[in-house]
Amino acid sequence: MQNVMQMEEQEERVKGSRKWDRVIEESKPYILCIFCNVCFAGYNIVSKVALHKGMSRYVLVVYGYAFGTLATALFAFLFERKNESKINVQILRNVFFLGLLGGALGSTLYYMGLEYTSPAFTSAMANMTPSITFILAVLCRMEQFDISKPGTQAKIGGTLAAFAGATLMTLYKGVAVITMHTKSSHQTAGTSKSSTDAEWLKGSLVLIVSYSSFAASYILQTSTIKMYPAPITLTSLTCLSGTLLSTIMAGILDHKASSWKLSWNTLLAPIYCGTVIYGITFYVQTLVVITKGPVFTTAFRPLATIVVAIMGLLILGEAIYLGSVLGAFLIVLGLYATLWGKKKEKEKKSMDHGISQQAIDINLEK
Repeated sequence: MQNVMQMEEQEERVKGSRKWDRVIEESKPYILCIFCNVCFAGYNIVSKVALHKGMSRYVLVVYGYAFGTLATALFAFLFERKNESKINVQILRNVFFLGLLGGALGSTLYYMGLEYTSPAFTSAMANMTPSITFILAVLCRMEQFDISKPGTQAKIGGTLAAFAGATLMTLYKGVAVITMHTKSSHQTAGTSKSSTDAEWLKGSLVLIVSYSSFAASYILQTSTIKMYPAPITLTSLTCLSGTLLSTIMAGILDHKASSWKLSWNTLLAPIYCGTVIYGITFYVQTLVVITKGPVFTTAFRPLATIVVAIMGLLILGEAIYLGSVLGAFLIVLGLYATLWGKKKEKEKKSMDHGISQQAIDINLEK
């Protein structure tokens, strides 16, 4: 009797362990996406500080991708040196365009928009990325689009809600809910902003092109990783491509030799961008893209807006207004709706697959 009870307890422990492992495995993409967006929030702050101190946007892209190439090449040598995947002309072509879309074009325009606006505004504009990625994924037939299905309706509604939340955070302030500034400093900040409306408009247009370029790179990354299933090596090759292309761009658009000098005040930005963003974050995003696809990966971008607002309060002393709180609520609601839609589509696909398998088994029995 005692042996039977011990066996039952052991079976329960095994089942509990398997259930816990399954929960961890299912939660991993969500945790990785949240981690990436915390990194992106820091990326906005660090880059803005470097640009404010006079660092050239073109040179920042070059140094960032150069550091990213070194970091990822080291990890690729340690963990993927036994990789047997062959590099062909098609993969090299895709790597070239990944470096162009995400590096030379996307990152340069991003820094330009950040220079003209602010970290919070730039992060809010980043919430266009899921919408653009979803449209491109539908056009490339990577995502199902059947307006009659609840999953598709939820993804469309979630994308629009997140975008509306980001727009609300950008256009409407309202009363200050949390502030670390005095009244006079608020007035100074408001005067500074109103005097640069033309630059903010220019920065907004540049950011739209930048995030469209990033969205296209996510789509291309999804197809490339299927042809070359070595995420660290692919990230390293993309960083190398971005380094070469951005160097050519910097040589054409920035002729000053003094722009290439690094000081202790500007060294943090390229190291952070290269190792944390272009290296670690791009690699982590590649892992999520493999399992969940580009739409799932970019759906978490609105979280960076919330993190930037909090970091702006704690680090830069920027106030959090009622519009930011309401916008953050819409962003979280939109994120939940998008992820729920993805989950419903996955359940529907699994159920259809199960029904098809049962039909095959019945036919075989006959």
